[in-house]
Amino acid sequence: MLKKGAVILIVLTWCAFSSGCRKSNVSSQKPLKICYMICNSLPESKARFEPISAYLSEQLKRPVESIYLNTQDVETVVQKKEVDFTHTNSILYVIFKEKYGASPISGEIRGRYGNKDAGTIIARSKSAIKTLQDLKGKSMIFGPSLAPMGFLAQYDLMLKNGINPDEDLSFYNIPGGSWKHEKVIYGVLFGAYDAGAAPRIDLDQMAAEGKINMDDFTIVAESEPVAYCTFAAMSHVDPALAQKVREILLNVTQEDTTLVGGEVLKILKSAGLARFIGVKDSDYDPIRQMLKRCKMSPYEEY
Repeated sequence: MLKKGAVILIVLTWCAFSSGCRKSNVSSQKPLKICYMICNSLPESKARFEPISAYLSEQLKRPVESIYLNTQDVETVVQKKEVDFTHTNSILYVIFKEKYGASPISGEIRGRYGNKDAGTIIARSKSAIKTLQDLKGKSMIFGPSLAPMGFLAQYDLMLKNGINPDEDLSFYNIPGGSWKHEKVIYGVLFGAYDAGAAPRIDLDQMAAEGKINMDDFTIVAESEPVAYCTFAAMSHVDPALAQKVREILLNVTQEDTTLVGGEVLKILKSAGLARFIGVKDSDYDPIRQMLKRCKMSPYEEY
């Protein structure tokens, strides 16, 4: 279990995960470093993303190192220029674009909304909460404060409908540790909170895995789908290299494999993706507008 606010920094070199002829093809160039935002847990993130780093190393013919950090800690290594690429949610991409000149490399197709997702506000189906106005005086659990579909989208929805979460809810909480979005959903299911803020993709996945039954929930409100997970290049990266990485990702197919820990793995299947997709900076304007309305970084007001 990850401790709230803890920094987890793990560097996994390509050579530690590859062997044989694939390893011998890698040059002695300075390693490229990719920082992956830890999603549900460190083991889950490593299982999903190490094949991507290994495949990029193989295709670029140079070492690629993976760094895994909790959401709130990624900006530290970006600010210090200690990483070349990042894989994060769309809030962090906007922060890195505005403050450090990052550029989008690719999005990813995953779930009902493709390379986007929506934030939902859920309540138990037997609850009297059926509309946003019914949330007044109730308790609520949100995902991490830097989660676009677990906090931002829902906070924005409430503000746009005349509800100030800081004043109109009886109280709200943000869970710590791993699997935060699942904790939100279970927190509502088991009655610890009257309502919760959950990404639509997590609801769908938990339902598909048999962890929950959607008949037990009412979706009180759902935001517009907006850009979600994003690969980005930092400003110091050679544009030609950034373009090469973009081309490699966009051309990965369901049949492409790589070697990780002596095991041949399918890149997209391991990551839980249908494919990567090209994106442009303007795709993130809806996120920017949400951040501005909520006065959140990088547009915070005091």
